[in-house]
Formats: sequence, structure tokens, C-alpha cells
Amino acid sequence: MTGLSIRNVHKSYGNVPVLKGINIDVAEGEFLILVGSSGCGKSTLLNMIAGLETITQGEIAIGGRVVNDLPPKSRDIAMVFQSYALYPSMTVRENISFGLEIRKVAPEERKRIVEAVAESLQISHLLDRKPRQLSGGQRQRVAMGRALARDPTLFLFDEPLSNLDAQLRIEMRSEIKMMHKRTGKTVCYVTHDQVEAMTLGDRIAVMKDGVVQQLGRPQEIYDAPANMYVAGFIGAPPMNFIPGTLEGEGSGLVMSIDTGAERRRLALPFRPADVKARPGQKVVLGLRPERITAAGASTSDPLKVRVDMTEPTGPDTLIYATLNGKRTLCRVQPFAAPKAGEAIALDFDLSRALLFDPESGARLDGGLAG
Repeated sequence: MTGLSIRNVHKSYGNVPVLKGINIDVAEGEFLILVGSSGCGKSTLLNMIAGLETITQGEIAIGGRVVNDLPPKSRDIAMVFQSYALYPSMTVRENISFGLEIRKVAPEERKRIVEAVAESLQISHLLDRKPRQLSGGQRQRVAMGRALARDPTLFLFDEPLSNLDAQLRIEMRSEIKMMHKRTGKTVCYVTHDQVEAMTLGDRIAVMKDGVVQQLGRPQEIYDAPANMYVAGFIGAPPMNFIPGTLEGEGSGLVMSIDTGAERRRLALPFRPADVKARPGQKVVLGLRPERITAAGASTSDPLKVRVDMTEPTGPDTLIYATLNGKRTLCRVQPFAAPKAGEAIALDFDLSRALLFDPESGARLDGGLAG
């Protein structure tokens, strides 16, 4: 059964289009992430699902029921906001039970639900406190508890972790993932943080300018992005984009690279028939930083570059160098990291390389290399 169906949904404010024909089907119990940079339309779409924004064109169905003309209270949803939206004069217990009280749930049943929800979120000891007496993470747990108490068909999350510090974000990601596992409910979650998207979602819809650029599973989007926008947005640190010119060599394809110290030709792992480009055409080589590493003893002909900058991260060190006039990021082990200004020999693993059109940003290769 479909938990959420979004069919040809458009939204305009006057003559300004914000959403341009969104089509997404979310299976019952699935965790969908809407991700993209500010202004892409993801929060607008979430608000339309919730009934807080009107639909200009199209259809939204929740649990098989079209909800276009239903008010928010009739859509069987629960929403968790970025700002917590707790009632400051109420205790935690009263905040969680307020929705149940409005729906005239019997007092004993309310008490049972509140205590069960509080125990699942590890906030039972906070039930008699007020929001001002809670930390940011505790307040967000209370907001989640209020949503859980509703037992809705669909959970909506609108950037719920944006106000938390780094450590709390990691903890709350785990809480949300566990909550989804326990309840098995359908979830639609908005974020601009691609790490949240990769770690939480069953599927991710990457949005830009009111259009879904790609919809797929996290690893699929990471390994096989549909275009340069998706490739650059998903992944931390982001994919390298190295401009160049495609060249033919025998029955294969190559691309020349200028390191500042030398010019080298890289043999690309694509058959000419599988690439929507011809020799002589300008292209962009896409390569994840983890695919460019310090050359080992077994590397027969390493590529030498001069290091512009280094960023130690603990488990590895990020190396910045310049290739074809473009800053390029590599990952090396800390013991292999040179200092800025020094030279390093690099090994390029092109088995997962991608090719893009520099004008449109579209993929030019027919699929993952190798």
C-alpha cells in the first residue's frame, strides 16, 4: 500500500513557479528524505502535504486517500518542527498529551500513551518539567513524543535537528532512526544536510529549483548521481569536478590532466559507444576524493602534484591540489600527508569515475565505470 502519493504537484505564488510537477510515491512504512539547498521547494512541498499550503495543481494522497481539500487536522499526520513548538506553560506530560486531550481520548488511555512514549524516548524523568528546564535535545525529544502520541498514518519532519549542536544532531539522528524502526510508520523528512539524508533515508529525493533531480536509495545516488548538481550536493567532502577535453586513443578514451608540474593523459574506463560525447568535446571528470589517494609501492606510474593545503580530520587527511586549474581534493592516511607546498605522488582509481557535460551538468557516461 502507498503511504504517500504525490502526483504532478505544482505550486506557484502569482506568476512565480515554486514546484514544477513533483511525482513521488512513498511506500507504507518507508522513510523518504527531501533534500536540497535553500529555496529548492522542499519545505513548501512538506507544508502542502501537511495542508499548511494550498496546491496549485496536482494531487496528494495519504494512506490512499486524496487530501487536497482536507484541513490539516483531518489528514492523520503528525509534524515535528525545527523550532520544537512546545507550549511553555505546560509540563512535558501536558505537551505530549495535549493532542490526545483535544481528540477526547480517555484520561487513563492518555496516561498510558504518554508514559509509553516517554519511556521509548528516555524522557520519563522529565514529565513534570517545563520546556524552559530542558536542553535542546530534550525539547526535541518532547516534540517527537507529542507526534508519536498521535499514532498517525504519516510523520512529517521539517529540519528538526537544525537548532542542535553537532553531537546532539548525531544522537537525535539515532533516536529518529530507532523511532522509525519501532513504529514502522511512513516518514517524510526535510533537511538541507546531506549527511542526515544519507544516514536516515530509505530513499532520497534531491531537489533543485522546484524539480526532483534524482530519486533513489542513498548509495545509488552517491555512486551514480544523475547530474553534476546531485554529485556535488551528496557526499562530504563533495565530488571533484576536473574539466578537460575528451581524446581518443586506439579503441579507448583518455583525458589529459595538467598538474602544474607535468601534463599527463589518464586512460578512462569507458567504451566510446557508452559515452554521449566525442573526442575533442569539453567534458568534466567526476571523481570522489576517496578515489584519489597517496601512491603506494605497487603504483607503476603515479601522478605527481604540489599540495596547496591540508586538512587533518583524524582518521585521514584531506589534501588540496590543483588539476587543470581546478582545486581537487584527495584523501590520504595521516602518515602519508605532506605539508603545503610539498609534492605528493597520487594514485587515481578511475573505476568509479563519471563524465559530465560542462554546460548542462548531465551525465555523459552510460553508467558506473567498471
